[in-house]
Amino acid sequence: MPKFGTSILSFIPSWDAERGRYAIQQTASYGFDMLEISLPAMLDFDAKTVKKQLDDHGVEGRCSLNIPANCHIPYYPDKATDLLKAALDKVAEMDGDFLGGVLHSAIGTFTGQPCTPDERKIVQQVFTEVAAYAKERNITIAPEPINRYESYVFTAAEEVLEMIEAIGADNIGVHLDTFHMNIEETGFYEPVIKAGSLLKHVHMTESDRGMMGEGNVHWDDLFRALAEINYQGPLVLENFSSQIKELVGPTSLWRPSKYNSEDLAKGSLAFMKQMVEKWYK
Repeated sequence: MPKFGTSILSFIPSWDAERGRYAIQQTASYGFDMLEISLPAMLDFDAKTVKKQLDDHGVEGRCSLNIPANCHIPYYPDKATDLLKAALDKVAEMDGDFLGGVLHSAIGTFTGQPCTPDERKIVQQVFTEVAAYAKERNITIAPEPINRYESYVFTAAEEVLEMIEAIGADNIGVHLDTFHMNIEETGFYEPVIKAGSLLKHVHMTESDRGMMGEGNVHWDDLFRALAEINYQGPLVLENFSSQIKELVGPTSLWRPSKYNSEDLAKGSLAFMKQMVEKWYK
């Protein structure tokens, strides 16, 4: 069966030591198996202490990273490579085996044009080097395609899969997100089937970032595909409540959320469990 996870964004707007401890405690108390930790861009992160806190609460940890504007790969490949390697060092310090997130480009950085062949070559070169570095540490990396309003580099699963095939490394996978899939993919079944064993991480979020099952995401199509490929990785809740005021601007929560953060997290966890029970037979 897949594992049920949540992002720190269910509890806090960003990571620091004090708020991170709270997020770990809440993850355990809500009944999740795993917490996805969005690493701070400056990598001010005590991996060994966090690992102990996770273990003490019986929660697994996984790391993700969204690279900042000053590391946008097509513009700053060397800086991006250094940052990604440093993030992998943090994952290794936490005894982790995975790094996902928007690893390919800075959210909100655009040229006004599609990603060019030269830019794709630069991205591929960076991931070739970073994948080799990750392999030495037994870590899988999985870039997350995001929607056209946030990036122009990787916006669909197929683009990431094409890069993986071109590189040929066996420790690069795909990190899918149902919010972005709802905008960019033609459905929820085919991308999962195409990814197959290369699917390593899934963000579970409704079309309006609200309660799962109350929006436009075709959850039956998604879970049917996940069951067909026998996906055993984490299903990670990533929905937001305007109750966490610091998230309103970054996540464009211009209308008050229907649910507070606790009800949103617990209700969505219950929905994910129901769907797994329905489709994983």
